[in-house]
Amino acid sequence: MKRLWIAVILLLAMLGATLANAWYLGRLTGELTAALERAEAQAEAGDWPGARAATEEAFRRWNGHETYLHIMLRHADTDLIYAGFQEALEYLDCREAGEYSAANARLMLRLGLLSEAERLTLKNVL
Repeated sequence: MKRLWIAVILLLAMLGATLANAWYLGRLTGELTAALERAEAQAEAGDWPGARAATEEAFRRWNGHETYLHIMLRHADTDLIYAGFQEALEYLDCREAGEYSAANARLMLRLGLLSEAERLTLKNVL
């Protein structure tokens, strides 16, 4: 009976850690997406320095969680996000409105997919 309780406690701890990770990642990606949406609006208004500052701030937040993200997520996924930030920043430097909008949209989509992949849903379990 003691082994059963230990197994139940371990399973509950893993479930709790999974749910906490999904919540944390969802919050982080939501904040990053909101910052990128603000940057998009600034770029559309012609405020390129403001758009760059907002994108750089989102990138700093992403990099600030780099260790956690590399431990908890697939490296291929985190590398795509990193590359997406670099691509968006490059288009901001060139002030290429169409290319920047497309790169920013891809980056926001990847952030959303990353968060979705970590949620505890039937789709992800099966």
